Amino acid sequence: MWLLCAAGSALFAGLTSIFAKCGIRKTDSTVATALRTVVILIFSWIMVLLTGSDPQIRNLDARTLLFLVLSGLATGASWLCYFRALQLGDINKVVPIDKSSTVLTIILALIFLGEGISPAKGVAVVVIALGILLMTEKKESDGKEQGGWFLYAAGSALFASLTAILGKIGISGVESNLGTAIRTTVVLVMAWMMVAVTGKGKELRKIPKTELGFICASGLATGASWLCYYRALQEGPASVVAPVDKLSVLVTVAFSYVVFGEKLNRKEGAGLVLLTAGTVAMALL
Repeated sequence: MWLLCAAGSALFAGLTSIFAKCGIRKTDSTVATALRTVVILIFSWIMVLLTGSDPQIRNLDARTLLFLVLSGLATGASWLCYFRALQLGDINKVVPIDKSSTVLTIILALIFLGEGISPAKGVAVVVIALGILLMTEKKESDGKEQGGWFLYAAGSALFASLTAILGKIGISGVESNLGTAIRTTVVLVMAWMMVAVTGKGKELRKIPKTELGFICASGLATGASWLCYYRALQEGPASVVAPVDKLSVLVTVAFSYVVFGEKLNRKEGAGLVLLTAGTVAMALL
C-alpha cells in the first residue's frame, strides 16, 4: 500500500510543478507560495477531520511536535527556493537539480535513521546520481552561465532532503494526515512572514485571475502529493519512498513538453533514463 501512496505522490508532485509554472509567469513566486499554502492548509485539515485524527493533537509529545515544526520549516524553505527557481529557469533544468535531494535523503537516512543500503542499492544510488548529473546543464541554452535559479534549485534539494528525514522522525508518533496538517500550518506562517518581510503584500492585488486559478490548482496537487507521501513514509522506508516520489520528474518532463514546448537533448534524455532506472531499482530491491 505504501508503494502505491509513493507513486501517487510522484504523480501529484509532477502536476504541481506544471501548475505552479503556469501560475508564476507574472505573479511573484513568494506571494504564490503563500497563497498556495492556504489551499494546502485547508485541504490537509479537511483530511484530518475526515479521518478523525484530530483528537490526537492532545496526545502529541514535545519531541514529535518539535520535529514536525522543524520539518515544516525545512519544507517552507524548500518551497520558497523551488518556486523562485521555477520562475527564473526552465522546468527541465530546475527539476533534475531539485531531484538530487533523493541522493541526499538516502545518505541522511543511512546516517540518522540507520536504514542500511545493500550493495545493489548502492549501485542504484550511483545510477540516480549519474542521471541527475547528465540532466543538469552547465550552461543556459543561450550560452550564458547559470543564473540565480541554479542556487535556488540547489537550496530546494537540500531543504527537501531535510524535510524527508525530519518528517520521518516527526510522524513516528502521530497519524500521517495530522502530521501533514501541522507541518502545513508551520509552512503557512513562514510563507506569509516572508511576504510581509519582503514587502510583497501589495502584489496580491495584481495577480491575474488565470494565474490565481493555476496557483490554487498547484496547491491542491501539492496537498494530494503530501498526503500520499507522508502516508508512504509512515509505512515504508524513507530510503525507498523518497526515490519513488522523485519519479514525478517523468510527469513534469512530459507535461513541460506539451504545455511549454521544453525538449530534452540526447544527454538529458539519457540522464532521464538512468534516473528512472535507478529509482525503480531502489523501489524493487
